[in-house]
Amino acid sequence: DGTPNLSESYLLLSRFDGDLKEGVVELVDLTNFKVLHTWNPNFDQFNKSVDNIGEFKYLIRDENNARARLLHPKLTKDYGLLFGGSSSPLRKIDACSNLIYENKNDIFHHSIEADIDGNIWVPSHIYPQSLPIEKVGRNIKEEGGFVDDAIVKLSPDGEILFQKSVSQIFIDNGLEYLLFAVGDFRLGDPLFTEDPIHLNDIQPVDFEGEFWEKGDVFLSLRNQSMVLLYRPSTNLIIWKGTGPFFHQHDVDILNDHKISIFNNNAKRFVKGTPVDGNNEVIIYDFKMKQYSYYLNKSLMKDDVRTVTQGRSNILSNGDLFLEETDYGRTLYFNADGSLRWTHLNRAKNGKVYTVNWSRILFEKEDLQMVNNFLESKSECDF
Repeated sequence: DGTPNLSESYLLLSRFDGDLKEGVVELVDLTNFKVLHTWNPNFDQFNKSVDNIGEFKYLIRDENNARARLLHPKLTKDYGLLFGGSSSPLRKIDACSNLIYENKNDIFHHSIEADIDGNIWVPSHIYPQSLPIEKVGRNIKEEGGFVDDAIVKLSPDGEILFQKSVSQIFIDNGLEYLLFAVGDFRLGDPLFTEDPIHLNDIQPVDFEGEFWEKGDVFLSLRNQSMVLLYRPSTNLIIWKGTGPFFHQHDVDILNDHKISIFNNNAKRFVKGTPVDGNNEVIIYDFKMKQYSYYLNKSLMKDDVRTVTQGRSNILSNGDLFLEETDYGRTLYFNADGSLRWTHLNRAKNGKVYTVNWSRILFEKEDLQMVNNFLESKSECDF
């Protein structure tokens, strides 16, 4: 519903199609809301190449055609589509949804971002865990094991170039107390914290600046309600942000001294984890060393309140793109805060189904990539 965008822009809309009962990705022209292309991969076929042991023990159960999510899909320069899942390998498909490659080294999850050199940054779960067995054991996540989240850098061909446990980064930088000094005591027994990090976004830094260096990465750690600026070249945490956000997602670099953060504002109260008010888009200014809120009245007015997940993107013209993941809603606000359009992933049966970290494409290089893809896809038999 609403008015199309005036300037050229596209949406990679990843959603569960409640009519097909499968996950799809649609390339949508936001100037007229037309679907230009659809990807619908055969997960049941893909899963046959993965041994269902260890961390992939439940792959067929959780990542089949009827349940798999195409999480945070990314269009690549060679016209492929890269995506992860909840508990799956990292996969890349062509325009016809045929598998190009999959990295089965570990489970890859949450965000997918590319740096200026074309390398891919994705969170993963290291298994077996890289930390000492006497600290974290060796059970897989699905069996109550420690979630050893890692930042991973891969080549465009899917080969791992760098991998580092975030828990180990904490230990190396004097933050081990945040891993093993939390938890509860029930009946006198300490409760082991299995998922103290919950890495959900890696944002690579592509340029030198006063506050960071090319090659640094911003990390969003949901279960710490923390955002880090980390330097892989020296294994040092350069900056640590906490305080005004709770269970946040999606860190973006706005310019040479500002970042934005999607604040879920979800707090663990006695009866669950509600959103305490509404979701927020928070800007941190490294020069002023202060936080501010972006179009907060608009988010309040439209009751944006996804408990988990969620995405935000402030465009160069000041417009704001949002995904309210849990409730299947995508919103686009003009820079003045007015709602331009909204999409609800509703099926013919009236039910609303999830969206899966959709991506708005508006920058010059993204537009060129889309145009190149559209020119090339005629080779595929649709």
